[in-house]
Amino acid sequence: MSITSLLPGALGFGTAPLGNMFRAIPDAEAAATVEAAWDQGIRYFDTAPFYGAGLSEIRLGDVLAGHPRDEYVLSTKVGRVILDEAEDPAARDLGEKGGLFEHGRPNKMVNDYTADATLRSIEDSLKRLGTDRLDIVWVHDVAQDFYGDEWLAAYETARTGAFRTLDRLRDEGVIKAWGLGVNRVEPLELTLDLDEPKPDAFLLAGRYTLLDHDRALQRLLPAAGARGVDIVVGGPYSSGILAGGSHFEYQKAPAEIIAKVARIKALAERHGVGIKAAALQFSLAHPATVAAIPGATKPSRIAEDVAALGEKIPAAFWTDLRAEKLIAADAPVPTV
Repeated sequence: MSITSLLPGALGFGTAPLGNMFRAIPDAEAAATVEAAWDQGIRYFDTAPFYGAGLSEIRLGDVLAGHPRDEYVLSTKVGRVILDEAEDPAARDLGEKGGLFEHGRPNKMVNDYTADATLRSIEDSLKRLGTDRLDIVWVHDVAQDFYGDEWLAAYETARTGAFRTLDRLRDEGVIKAWGLGVNRVEPLELTLDLDEPKPDAFLLAGRYTLLDHDRALQRLLPAAGARGVDIVVGGPYSSGILAGGSHFEYQKAPAEIIAKVARIKALAERHGVGIKAAALQFSLAHPATVAAIPGATKPSRIAEDVAALGEKIPAAFWTDLRAEKLIAADAPVPTV
């Protein structure tokens, strides 16, 4: 099934930052940010056990408990089980994402994509979120950036465990949809070629942005569109570098990325365009993408995202981006 009828709009809220990504965020600030998203009309919220070892789920659930459950769409992820025993968050092996949630809860995280772990993860997430049901469940990070050369082994465990379990839960009506939530295109391409089970959608983070979209554009997005598998875009601001931050791919941005962003900003300023608007609208312009879920830790950022989605961008801006080879020649762009 397509999830377009399930999603309440093109703009959702990604809550990875609420897990104390990059910095320790006061509880009050986190709560105010979620409330701001609600006040701005956002009704799709995405989280994961991985985000601060359950911290994001707890914070999100605390706020959403004050709102009617039927009025919002909620997704979380499986693939990691959070234990009661403690570990040093800064010492975790997170592949290419080392230190990402060093300010999160100290609960030990175990990678596990088996059927039993999938069911346990869902049960634990429901408790942390304080809700009785999930709408969408993503299989999280079964890709090269976390598992390196062993990623195919992790993927195979997920295929025979998490994939089949979520497929059954969807068919039984326990959840409404499932898919993969990853930072690489290859696991999604592999999944599209499976005879079964069949996902409903993918959450692709960082791979369909102004700064990085060539690989996804070549095969993944056309194939997903042809099969009716929707794409939710995570990280449309490329970990913050396209929204005034200093991170790209969850680490300090390298010099070549900083230089590329400067070129995009110069064109944006010439055309009177906000770079957040350019980044967000570009990610949503492809017919296979159905929503984007930028993250935030400050209430003011939510209003900026809503304004960015509605900003009018002149066609000449996209023409100049193509001429400067800052976006692919065949990448769809918004129409005025």
